[in-house]
Amino acid sequence: MRLWGWPLLLALLTMAGLIMALVGDGWWDTLSTLALGLPVFVGGWHALRR
Repeated sequence: MRLWGWPLLLALLTMAGLIMALVGDGWWDTLSTLALGLPVFVGGWHALRR
């Protein structure tokens, strides 16, 4: 779990964001944008950290 904890969390967050974007409207769109943007931000931060 120590190795796969963060990738699994980001995968679940991405999946939740995709589902919220498909079925929700209004605030759900905002939450889905945040849920889908966070993994992109984390990946970019790790890529640019070097």
